[in-house]
Amino acid sequence: MATLAGIGVARFAYTPLLPALIEQHWFSASQAAYLGAANLLGYFIGALAAHRLSERFSPRWVMAAAFAGIGLSFLACATPGAIGWFFAWRLVSGVAGAILMVVGPSTALAATPPHRRATVGALVFTGIGLGALLSATLVPLMLEIGLTPTWLALGVLALAAGAAGDRGAVRLDSPSVASHPVSESPAKARSLGTAAVLLVIAAYGLDAVGFVPHTVFWVDFLAREAGLGHRAASLQWALFGVGAVAGPLLAGFVARHLGWHTGLAMGFVTKTVAVAIPLISLSLISRSLSSLLVGAMIPAIVALTSGRLAELVGAKEHKRLWGHATAVFAAAQAMAGYAMSALYAASGTYYPLFAMGGIALAVGIVLILLSRGVAASSTPTVSPRPPTLKNRER
Repeated sequence: MATLAGIGVARFAYTPLLPALIEQHWFSASQAAYLGAANLLGYFIGALAAHRLSERFSPRWVMAAAFAGIGLSFLACATPGAIGWFFAWRLVSGVAGAILMVVGPSTALAATPPHRRATVGALVFTGIGLGALLSATLVPLMLEIGLTPTWLALGVLALAAGAAGDRGAVRLDSPSVASHPVSESPAKARSLGTAAVLLVIAAYGLDAVGFVPHTVFWVDFLAREAGLGHRAASLQWALFGVGAVAGPLLAGFVARHLGWHTGLAMGFVTKTVAVAIPLISLSLISRSLSSLLVGAMIPAIVALTSGRLAELVGAKEHKRLWGHATAVFAAAQAMAGYAMSALYAASGTYYPLFAMGGIALAVGIVLILLSRGVAASSTPTVSPRPPTLKNRER
């Protein structure tokens, strides 16, 4: 539920709203784009604060406050208002979303035995896809009624997810779970500053740049610039949601059979190609393939990066390190969001944004490949490939 509300609703629900906000004259095209970037800025702030908040207060209450913040951010935007008002609430939704993305998965992984982390680590991020799919199906239907009911419905959805998520958080906070901490192999207690870790985090930051074009601008690009109309663009967003549901499951399968590193490298290659497809063709098959693959690879790369970092440093240090990685991702996507919004305002076309995203992801591939060799050279005994679930059970 944390990833469903934190990214699936707080972030992805805004994408299909973007054309309607412009067409119904709530905001201009450039203003609506900057509101999308406000969420990215909030995500950076929340990522920096998440670990400290969860150390100072109960993770359950930190997540409850974040769920409430996301719900209120939608309810507060249900009627037309000043751009400053909307900017502030989109900022709040970003802060709360980042907190849920850091605290939720880390809390779940810390309570999971090592041999089950490939499965659980992927399942944790299925909420991203479910939220995207709900946004893709709910938002177009609600927009037929009006923008105000759509904002209200999304607020209620976020609060309902929070209520369901709190029930799970109660169980994780229970004494039976807290009194049985998951043991870690001493070999897992590696320095947070190792070159392999830094390379993986840097690649994750570049993934954030490739994340922006489809998650913020894709629907508006298809609806208005490509001239496909709102219905056709909404269908593509629904395909994005279908891919996002399948992505974490695919990531878990690959991690179990090929290892975290190989899975992560494959994810970067696939996403690079998918983000660049609009530069080559916008035929029905091409745009559908781009929607499905980018949708799948967004949560898949999140899950694979989280799992790879947990593999490198162990679950005990994962929350702190995952907070750092999320902050880097948030900073990169915030800068990319504002840069791309400015580029669109200056050029009047979205095409350069897809080129920027594809180039950033291509550099990320190189960093991921380099991280394997660095990790091997810094470890006295290295297995031929990252340990899989089968290897751990032996």
